[in-house]
Amino acid sequence: METIIHKAETRGKANLGWLDAHHTFSFGSYQDPARTQFGMLRVLNDDIVSAGAGFGTHPHNNMEIVSIPLSGSLEHRDSMGHTQVIRTNEVQLMSAGNGVLHSEYNHSKEEVVNFLQIWVLPKVKDIRPKYQQKLFDPADRANKIQPVVGPDGGDTLKINQDAYFSLGNFEAEYETSYKLHSDNNGVYIFIIEGEVEVAGESMERRDGIGVWEITEIPLRSLSKTELLLIEVPMTTEGHL
Repeated sequence: METIIHKAETRGKANLGWLDAHHTFSFGSYQDPARTQFGMLRVLNDDIVSAGAGFGTHPHNNMEIVSIPLSGSLEHRDSMGHTQVIRTNEVQLMSAGNGVLHSEYNHSKEEVVNFLQIWVLPKVKDIRPKYQQKLFDPADRANKIQPVVGPDGGDTLKINQDAYFSLGNFEAEYETSYKLHSDNNGVYIFIIEGEVEVAGESMERRDGIGVWEITEIPLRSLSKTELLLIEVPMTTEGHL
């Protein structure tokens, strides 16, 4: 088993007034050669956007972009013709493919929105862009792991990569485990709230831990805990 730990306070920071962002991996003005990606996971940003503000129209290509609102709501517009509002308990997936323009704004004029912005490198390049959005019942992740993104679709959003996103909400002192889908994959676990022991390591709010070269990862919540688990293929350059 191999692990890498990123404590919350070591993340990159950007405060633009309307945006208060924390970057787990190199992004924008935050560049750290030791923290460029974890396997095919390229970006994990924890963004707080002021009321009515947001990211204006800009381009992307050949990236799988997942947005998960933690509080508040996002308004999405893109060149494919979608205009959507994404709220808590919903997950958004945009396959940028051979090119797409989009904007993401705080839908509220009164409250901030806090969301996770995650980028995964695609399995196949230059596909036709695609947009997906789905509501997931939080009861289905009470003391269990709830799949929300996967390569096969079905009950999850379908990603253009052999990657799997899951959410879990656990009461204190709850024990479970996460079983990987492939020996070639690793899992990056982001602690949204609470405290948890991951493979023997104690992790706290907004900490992250990457684990690979293992088939099953033991988890034990030390308090009421919310987790995001991102399983991705590992590459030589991704072994940070």
